[in-house]
Amino acid sequence: MTLWTTFDSPLGELLLTGEESLTAPGGTALTSVSVPGQPSAPDPGPAAHRAPAAFTEARRQIEAYFAGELHTFVLEFVTHGSAFRERVWAALDTVPYGTTTTYGAVAARIGASRAAVRAIGGAIGANPLLVVRPCHRVIGADGTLTGYAGGLDRKRTLLALEAAG
Repeated sequence: MTLWTTFDSPLGELLLTGEESLTAPGGTALTSVSVPGQPSAPDPGPAAHRAPAAFTEARRQIEAYFAGELHTFVLEFVTHGSAFRERVWAALDTVPYGTTTTYGAVAARIGASRAAVRAIGGAIGANPLLVVRPCHRVIGADGTLTGYAGGLDRKRTLLALEAAG
């Protein structure tokens, strides 16, 4: 069963979805964190169950991140992407707080060729865990801010938050 909740953040209302944890009975594994207007944001649908209490720890960590008190998330999550996308998303987890990397560097991290940069960008754009899985830390090779599923203003907000922390 899909569980969901929303709460306000500096990026606007966040929608968190999850499912029952496979490793912690009674716990919740995040399946997505999204913002209003995000093209790939999930719609929990009528069969989903609104369960704010199921996301207490995720909310606590996300709020601590926005307060500048948390630099690394320790949350269980479950994503459903192709093997390639899962490799790209896992590479995002290795980009340290307060730093940026490029699409080409992500390609190198997963052993993909430079020709795969467009596919890398597509995988990063499909990241279902905004904020938690730091796709906002990936920028263009020339240092420009490029693409972000939550919009470039939100990307700027996250990068400024991390630069101040």
